[in-house]
Amino acid sequence: MKLSQIPLSTRILIAMAIGLIVGSVNAPLYSMVSHLADAFVMLLQMTALPYISLSLIVGIGGLSASKAKLALKSTLVLIILLMTLMLCFILMAPLSFPNWQTAEFYSANTIKVSQEFNLVELFIPSNPFNAFANAIIPSVVFFSVFIGIGLMPIKNKRQSLAVLNNLKQSVSNISSLVMRFAPVGIFCIGWRAASTLDASQLDGLMIYVASSLVLVLLLSFVVFPALLATITPFGYRAILKASREAMITAFATGSFFVVIPIIVEKTKQLIATQYAHIDNADKVSEVIVPISYSLPVGGKLLSLLFVLFAAWFSGAYISFEDYVKLIVIGIPQLFGTSTLAMQNLLELFNVSHSMFDFFIVSENLVVGRLSALLSVTFASCLPLLVATSMAKAFSLKKKALIKYLLIIPALSVFAFMALKFGFSAISYQYQGYTKFIERDFLMDEVKSHYLDQAAQSSETTQPFVGVLTRIKQRGFIRVGYFRDDLPYSFHNNDGKLVGFDIEIMNQLAIDLNVDIEFVRIFRHQAKSLLASGYLDITTGVPVIPDNMAQFTLTMPYSTQSIAIVVKDKRRAEFTQWDNILQRDDLILGIPESFYYKKAIAKTFTHGKAWEISTPRLFFKAEYAHIDAMVFGAAASSAWTLLNPSYTVVVPKPELAPLYMAFPINKNDHAFELFMRNWLTMKQQSKTIDELFDYWIKGNTQRIN
Repeated sequence: MKLSQIPLSTRILIAMAIGLIVGSVNAPLYSMVSHLADAFVMLLQMTALPYISLSLIVGIGGLSASKAKLALKSTLVLIILLMTLMLCFILMAPLSFPNWQTAEFYSANTIKVSQEFNLVELFIPSNPFNAFANAIIPSVVFFSVFIGIGLMPIKNKRQSLAVLNNLKQSVSNISSLVMRFAPVGIFCIGWRAASTLDASQLDGLMIYVASSLVLVLLLSFVVFPALLATITPFGYRAILKASREAMITAFATGSFFVVIPIIVEKTKQLIATQYAHIDNADKVSEVIVPISYSLPVGGKLLSLLFVLFAAWFSGAYISFEDYVKLIVIGIPQLFGTSTLAMQNLLELFNVSHSMFDFFIVSENLVVGRLSALLSVTFASCLPLLVATSMAKAFSLKKKALIKYLLIIPALSVFAFMALKFGFSAISYQYQGYTKFIERDFLMDEVKSHYLDQAAQSSETTQPFVGVLTRIKQRGFIRVGYFRDDLPYSFHNNDGKLVGFDIEIMNQLAIDLNVDIEFVRIFRHQAKSLLASGYLDITTGVPVIPDNMAQFTLTMPYSTQSIAIVVKDKRRAEFTQWDNILQRDDLILGIPESFYYKKAIAKTFTHGKAWEISTPRLFFKAEYAHIDAMVFGAAASSAWTLLNPSYTVVVPKPELAPLYMAFPINKNDHAFELFMRNWLTMKQQSKTIDELFDYWIKGNTQRIN
């Protein structure tokens, strides 16, 4: 058999399989392969946006007002019915989740406040050229639809439509030409995907990935084709045949957008086999498919499953009202991209934004490809249903109905129960705290000594010489560190003192060419121990007036956003500062290092704000009457790893972050100047940023 005789979809499938095999056997990824993969995707994108716009203008502009009204009515009804069917399966999928004891992973995304979603700006293009240049698809669709509507009442529009139709056909021809090279492009994409896949990224995501896979397979290859085969003249095999090339390409590229021209042409051909005698039936695909890209349908709805997974995985409380919000408020968010909408969707279910990391990883691994495949199925079925509605050709096939009524429920129940049984058989243990506590220094370190408390004569020592001179004379720098100061100073699983501030102090000792001695102190001891000259410096504190009055502080080296730590089930109560400050029944705990007396007295005029000596007290049973703890977000995230039934909330509007600085002796201006220059140097060399990424953001990749 000649290569040209093999169907294109088969050649694409074979090419993808070979590419995955080559990439998975540790074959090096050559730059040429990556460039070819990018070039193929870009060629598909090159034709997609012009095709969408021209199809909408020609398709809508060629209709009469009465026919457009009829088509719009039937389209809306069918979209709602298909969406309802999809939502039923999506809401059923969590039944497969096992009864694991779950907790959210540590992530710096916890401190992020989601961006406000503006539906008006997304859809209405004040500058259409900007929408085209930046590929803002909803705006392009909105603009093109209105241009088409503007053409509808024009009488002498035949020549204009002919020109536009020829342009559209030329774009379609280019798309077909590009698809001839699809096996090569898909081979390169498969090679790159397999060679860059990190198996460890699947930890904790297996539940979501497997559930998504089963859901997409059921909807794409069973439910939707069976539905059409039952109520329309189109056969099950014909439906799958018309969409298979687009399915494979969309799955390989991870993009539904790039296969829109393919879907339009294939569904037009299938519609012509049944409704060639119906006026404008051939234009249905040209209008419906491009519009469906901007609607919250198809694979975009798969994002709702991730929200349910994230809520289950993080242990967040889910009420019936949350499910209603997910549908009523969450679906409009999906008019944009799912990535843009996800942070807002997570907030609807009171789930920490740290789960956004999981979403990005899952999308890049395989779920984004599954979503594209499901979108192809939806976009292929919708025009077939609309064309059947226009032809008034709906008919119920009783034999097919009985067959599918027996097969689909049984297959769905079996699939979800098999998933639940398989997941329950897996041994799972939360690893978030373990990964946090097992870390060691990222960079070089010096010889260190450790004291559990200051020497008895420490407060009477007098600093007769400057700090820098004293450090050189004794051969080490003496640093005070505070207890319960995660993640700035803590003992790892080997009992070694580590943390963000501790490693910064090690870097300081290296540059001073001395050893280091760490002394554990209470916060109320810091002022006298620095004044006496016993301590040279302490680990960081927030730059607030109460701390500024006690110490001379170095220039800031980091920041902490203001956050609230609260039980998972009460997260929804603490999302808005206005609501928090107006409540008379709340008791908030504030650790002493963050307790700014005047600001707290001025701000918390309704509820009570209590100073607590250490964050550890908030999590003890005898302090259960404290509703929430106001603290730095980075430190709060670390404490929730020890206490995974709690979560971190950054209420809106987000407050300005607090600077962190190191307390030093009040009278040593030479050391203050030295620290200012030293910290500036370390910030310019990105040393502070690297340590922040490692200790605060949780990036555990070492620097060689």
